Formats: sequence, structure tokens, C-alpha cells
Amino acid sequence: MTDRSQSVHDEQLLKQFRLFLKDTIRKSVDFSQTDQYQGIEAPAVEKPCDPESQRVDLPRPGEWNIPTKDLEEAILDRRSRRNYTQQPLSIEEIAFLLWATQGIREPVAGGHAFRTVPSAGCRHSFETYLAVLNVEGLDCGIYRYLSTTHQLLFEFPVEDLQARMVEATLGQRFCGDAAAVFVWTTIPYRMEWRYGLAAHKVIAIDAGHVCQNLYLACEAIAAGTCAIAAYDQEALDSLLQVDGDNEFAVYLAPVGKIKAR
Repeated sequence: MTDRSQSVHDEQLLKQFRLFLKDTIRKSVDFSQTDQYQGIEAPAVEKPCDPESQRVDLPRPGEWNIPTKDLEEAILDRRSRRNYTQQPLSIEEIAFLLWATQGIREPVAGGHAFRTVPSAGCRHSFETYLAVLNVEGLDCGIYRYLSTTHQLLFEFPVEDLQARMVEATLGQRFCGDAAAVFVWTTIPYRMEWRYGLAAHKVIAIDAGHVCQNLYLACEAIAAGTCAIAAYDQEALDSLLQVDGDNEFAVYLAPVGKIKAR
């Protein structure tokens, strides 16, 4: 390919990828043909798990006793933080962060879960995985947040989890220094059920809602985080043991305690 043809090819790709940011596709989608409007039952708001699986009950709102900043101060102090102390996160702090990012505010009804973050059509396509490296009372390994019951499901242990996490994030070493790494996967059909081909832009927007809540919740408890969208897709999906098609990682953020300022 010549330099000129490469340039033309790149320009065509730029136009194609920019189109993803627009809502032009809405004009061509026949919403009467989506699964929702065809009367197909809504997908579950949460992946199922074995009733006999190992689960950890988490403290609920009103039960945790952790010092927090007010909202104005948390917003003012919000920044990406990549340097963490060796202090572990407490189980109360983890419970607070999980609730702040994907907690359910009222009983699930009609296939909808009203959470602490907004989502297009209340579809909430995400699952929250937690790579636990240094959390009081929790063994090292991969967990999944069960938002409907406010529990942590222990998925499986991982040998050399710190190294695997750094490798999956293309050598970003602070991911291995964190006390825990939040990894959000998407199950696209939860959004596609309602919006069809118009689903995918809003999944990306929704991910921003979730992670911004994590930033502010971290600031409130003297912890820090740094959003990451650069990772090895196949390596991260393999680490979480998701199929990479019907469920795959879209965003992650390490969390750790920070030095007092």
C-alpha cells in the first residue's frame, strides 16, 4: 500500500469510527422490530450463579462506619491517582465502592434495576468483577459483585494475579500495586434487547457514568483510582473467564489507599 492509499484508508476509517460517536444510526433502526417490542422477555439484570457458590455478605448503606468527604470536596479533589500505599482496603470500603457504582436502590421489577448510576433505558449492561489483591477479610482472587443481594461471589483464585493484571493492562504496573481492580464487562444483549443496533454507543456512555461514581466514592474515603481503557482484550477476558463475545471487558480501574495530603 502506498503512502497515499494508506492515508486515504486511514481517513475512511476515521470517518467510520467517528460515526460511532453520532446518533445517526437511530434514523435507520426500526425499533418496532427490537426484541423488546416483539414481546421477548427482558434479559436478566444479573448473571446467575450456583446457589452453593461461595458468597460474602457485604455491609449495607447505613451499616458501614467509614469517614467520608462531602460531595463538593470530593469533586474538587477528584483526579486520576496511580500511586497507592500498602494499606489494605476494608470490607466496608469495598462495599461502599461497589454500592456507589452499581448498587440497586429498590427491588428489581419488570426487568429493570434502578441503580445508583444512570443507564440508557435503565438497561445496565454491566457486570462488576473485582480482582482482589489486598482487601481485609478477602482471599486474593477474582470476585463478582451480586448487586441484587449486595454480595461478593468468589469466582476463582488466580496464581500470580498481580502479574497477570499488569500483563493484561499492557504493562501498567500500578494495576498490580492496587488493593483491588474493578473490571466492568458488558453483556451487550441487555442493551440490544431494547435498542438493537443503536445500543452500542450508549453502553460506552454508561461506562463513564459508572467510573465517575467510582472516582468520587474513592475520593470520599481517602482512596484513589485511575480509569483504564487501554488493555489486552483477549488477555483480560481470559483472566475473567468470560467468552469475549456475549460478555467482554470494556473498562477497568485499580483502587488503592493514598497518602494523606
